[in-house]
Amino acid sequence: MLQRYGDLMVDDFLYLFGPLTLEEKGEWMSGYVKRGESRLIVEPVLPEPGGMLHWGQTIDGDRLFLVPRGAADPWTVSAFRRNWGDWYETGLPLEEWLVGVFRGDIETDWMPEWPTVHALVADDD
Repeated sequence: MLQRYGDLMVDDFLYLFGPLTLEEKGEWMSGYVKRGESRLIVEPVLPEPGGMLHWGQTIDGDRLFLVPRGAADPWTVSAFRRNWGDWYETGLPLEEWLVGVFRGDIETDWMPEWPTVHALVADDD
């Protein structure tokens, strides 16, 4: 969906990067981490070899990543939670994490209470 429509905002809270933004934000975050400007995001970020994928953020400034776990394991969701000032690892693959978040089953302490029907705004430029 992101490949076709570009960036996607879910319920005015969760911003998912389309291909162009994914590349732009990845380059910026990779350089930021590489220069040692982050105390909590310390692992490399793509396009650095072996790096994490910076795939989205929240309006609160939380940065969302997929972290490679090994050849046989799925990439899992981790986040820099700005308001908490910490690095948070879920151990969950993206699809499982998103479903759990939108159902309100997980991350209820830092994600909003989601509506029954989600509002999606796509940047289809």
